[in-house]
Amino acid sequence: MASAVLSQSMLSPLSSSSSPISKKTLENALPLSVSIKQPLRFSRSHLFSAHSKRAHKSFIVNSAAADDDSAAAEIPIELRYPAFPSVMDINQIREILPHRFPFLLVDRVIEYTPGVSAVAIKNVTINDNFFPGHFPERPIMPGVLMVEAMAQVGGLVMLQPEVGGSRENFFFAGVDKVRFRKPVIAGDTLVMRMNLVKLQKRFGIAKMEGKAYVGGEVVCEGEFLMAMGSSS
Repeated sequence: MASAVLSQSMLSPLSSSSSPISKKTLENALPLSVSIKQPLRFSRSHLFSAHSKRAHKSFIVNSAAADDDSAAAEIPIELRYPAFPSVMDINQIREILPHRFPFLLVDRVIEYTPGVSAVAIKNVTINDNFFPGHFPERPIMPGVLMVEAMAQVGGLVMLQPEVGGSRENFFFAGVDKVRFRKPVIAGDTLVMRMNLVKLQKRFGIAKMEGKAYVGGEVVCEGEFLMAMGSSS
């Protein structure tokens, strides 16, 4: 309509007074494509909407984590923790080590690489024969027995034909840099790792490093010396 009025006005003589063009008519006749750029503004409602979306997303993530925690809490505690693997049971251990009750201090091997390393466990119970005297009021596993248990794990590493050791001529020769970090009490599970560091077959000497853990924390560590020689 605006373009029709403008066209009619342009065809009329400028001096004609019968159809004067008013200022308002000219303003309405401007092309529709003409626009005025204005600075971009955000209202409070826009900002509140964006914040609400972020909060909603965070709520969903937190709710999912809470659902996972609640699902884990619904599992009975006796079903949450898997048992240690059994690479070597007590009968297989007895076939390798010459120790017997009350001095066999390894119950199960959970990782084993002959001639390289071994990880084994000792279940510390109140029925162990050393607790009545160490100590009657506070049962603590003697440190020397922790060292002995670790040495037995070292024996499992070394008492193999391919390494050259045998139960007839393998001996615990010495320890160095032994440290006791925390007490081990009845009810703990002592997890021991022994690694072969150096083997001198010519002299029959093996150097090993060992660490013992309870609940993932180091309770004992040290260096061990094993000797392969004559039993006479």
